[in-house]
This record gives sequence, C-alpha cells and structure tokens, in this order.
Amino acid sequence: MALIGCADADEGDLSLMGDFGTRESLLPLPPWIGQAYERGQEVLAGKLPELTEIARRNHRRVVESFCRARLAGSDLRGSTGYGLDDRGREGMDRIVAVLMGTECALVRHQFVSGTHAISAALFGNLKPGDVLVFVTGQPYDTLQTVMGVRGQAVGSLAEYGVSFQAVDLMADHTLDYAAIERCVVQVNQMDRAASQAQKVRMFALQRSKGYAWRGAVNMRQIEDFIRFAKERFPDIIIFVDNCYGELVEDVEPGHVGADLLAGSLIKNLGGTLAPSGGYVAGRRDLVERAAARFAAPGIGLELGATGEMARLMVQGLYLSPLTVFEALKGAVFAAGFWQALGFDVSPEPYEPRTDIIQAIRLKDREKMIAFCQGLHAISPIDAHVHPVPGEMPGYTDEVIMAGGTFIQGATSEFSADGPLRPPYDVFLQGGCSYLYLEEIHVRAALRLWEQGQLTEGYK
Repeated sequence: MALIGCADADEGDLSLMGDFGTRESLLPLPPWIGQAYERGQEVLAGKLPELTEIARRNHRRVVESFCRARLAGSDLRGSTGYGLDDRGREGMDRIVAVLMGTECALVRHQFVSGTHAISAALFGNLKPGDVLVFVTGQPYDTLQTVMGVRGQAVGSLAEYGVSFQAVDLMADHTLDYAAIERCVVQVNQMDRAASQAQKVRMFALQRSKGYAWRGAVNMRQIEDFIRFAKERFPDIIIFVDNCYGELVEDVEPGHVGADLLAGSLIKNLGGTLAPSGGYVAGRRDLVERAAARFAAPGIGLELGATGEMARLMVQGLYLSPLTVFEALKGAVFAAGFWQALGFDVSPEPYEPRTDIIQAIRLKDREKMIAFCQGLHAISPIDAHVHPVPGEMPGYTDEVIMAGGTFIQGATSEFSADGPLRPPYDVFLQGGCSYLYLEEIHVRAALRLWEQGQLTEGYK
C-alpha cells in the first residue's frame, strides 16, 4: 500500500539493521523471539507440501493458458491511441478468462484499483430498482462507499436507485442460507407492495477477509453457495470480489459457476510487475456490460491502448503463481511467529487459506503504529521514513499503511495496514520474497521489544 503519512526517520532507526541479509543480522535475539522464529519455520515446514502442490498446479495452468494464447514477442510492444488490433491486450484477455474459468475477460491497466474494477462490474450490470445482496456480510470500507452506505461520496449506487443489503455470516463464518432466502423473499414482498418495483438482481461474495477478523470464504463455500443459488434463484447474477484470492487455491470462482468476478493487478495477478490495472471476468454478456461502463457502449472490449505496459502486465501475469506462493509462505510463517509471541492471529497457522491476507491483533493504537513502522524500516523504497496514520479516500477512520514498494500500493510486493480503530488489527498482504518476509517480521518484533511494547510471555 502507499504511505498514508510519513515522518523522517532518525539515524538511530538503523540500529536494528545489522548486516542485513545474513543470518548474523538476526542476532542477538532475545531467546523468546528466537524461539518464535523457530516456531514460524516449523509451521511453514508443515504447510509447505500443500502450498507447493497448489503452486505447481496453478503454474501449470498459467503456462498452458499462455501457450494457447499464442503470443509473439512483437505482441508485447504495446499500442497507442485507440489500441486497435492490440494482440497483447487481446492475449491477456484470453489468458485471464482461461485462468478464471470464464467465457470472457476485460484486463486493462486503466483500472486504478480493484475497487474500480468491481465498481465497473456492478454499475454495468445493476439498474435503478435492482437490489444487490452481499451474502458475506458488510464489504470492506471502500466498497461500502461505492454502495452509498458509508461516507458522502458522490455517484454511488444508491444515487442511481440501486439498493444494498448485507446478510451476515454465521458465528462459524459460514454463509447463512436461511437468512439469504429470507432476504430475497422480503424484497419480493416489498416489490408487490411498493409503487416502484424492486428485485434482487445480484448476489455478491467477498472472498477475502478484507478488514474483518474472520475466516476468508473459501472455494468450497463459494461452490456450495452457487449450487444453492442456481437451484433456488436461477435469474440472480452471482458476483465474486476475487481480490487477494487469485491462485491461492487451485480453482477460481469461474470454475465453480460464478457469473462475474473482478480483481486488481497490483495484487495477486500482477506478479509484482504490473504497474497498475485490474480485470473483470465472467459471462460474455455481463463482461460486455462492465466494459461499456468502464469505457463506452460499443467499444469497451475492442479498444484500449496498452502503451508501454503490455510486457510488464503479461510478464507479471506469467510470474503470478510464483509470487503468490512466496506471499503464502510468508503469511504462514507470520501466523506461527506472532502467535508464538502471544498475539491472536487470523487465520491460525495450520488453517486452510483462500487469500493472501494474514491478520494480527495488536489491541493497542501505539503498538499498531510501532508494529507497522518496524515492518517498514527495511522496505526497499522509503525505508528512511516512518509511516504514520492519516486519512485515505474511501475510509472514515485513519489508516496506517506500511511497506515501501516499487509500485505504489502494490500489495503483491508487501503491505501491512489497517484502520486505526479497536481492537487494532493489522492486515498483512503479499510479499514476493519469503526470505525478505521472514526478516521483516523479526525486525518488527525487535522494534516492539526495543520500545518496551513486547515482553516475554506477552498476551
């Protein structure tokens, strides 16, 4: 993520650096931090065979999809102006459609974020009077702004007459089928009684945990829900916010029947190389509507210059299974390491994973700030400044974001962030090098220890 605010670091902030990159740079550690380090490695060793097999399958799918796309070196030169006959762009669309298990895909570097891609998918397929039902509870902050249920942003779905409802997950973080069915029935009853017709047009699922302390919604849950929804409500579109989830499991929402999905290229699918962008994938008619919203009716899928971005986007897509693999290794290590230090973590070390997010509960504002500053102190970019809390568009609370990245906001490289509100949970995403991730977690623990905010037996 980008730095929200920053302050110059003191020369003393380098005191924990040592000879970075050597085993000796981690020493001397307090014995209990060293034990947590060993615990993190032990947890990862137990999960590594499973993670490796999934990465192998996904890498094979990526290679096969590239071969089928028949891209040539000349296709990576990009295009200008309208982008007519841009084979590199067309190849990316085909590759992502195959990877996501869908008929069609729209992959464009002009998407400014995952929220932008999701917004195009929603606005393109929802009309006044339609009701959007999030069946995984309230979405994260920026999507609540798109719906018009948080903040005062202009141009929300609510302004266009689209209603929004959320059905909370059950206590065990599974979907509440009975409540979902009641919600649809109630909307239909309101439709008959109201002067303006309403109907549930779309179910939406958020695959990742976002800024919530809960388990992410895995592909088995998504598959079960799609089977239920297609049987009970066959006319309702099923949309999946796929951000942070691509290539974490060995199937994607399109493979199990999702009608529409969207995500960001500076997260998983960008492979740390895509400088910007996002994608929408799904049924052709639904993607065409999203493309019309993204660009203009009649030209959304046919035009769009790639400029100098084509090679970076295609190469990042090719590398994405490998960078996701590194991020997952780092997340598993982090879960074991911080749990051994006495912190609550989500997911727990041996839990199955369906996104790259690892949450850690700090329980204290100053501890959360120090934690993020400790992680950030050896970032490749902006390591000389402190991240500090600040305002960010789409959020009502102050947010702190750490992780100096080559591409601004690229959670595929690494970020640690969260809104400054109790119980002060920080959310870690990404990381293209497990060795780097291992090191920065030790640095963060040392920062907390140096500031007197971490002691042996902390809980």
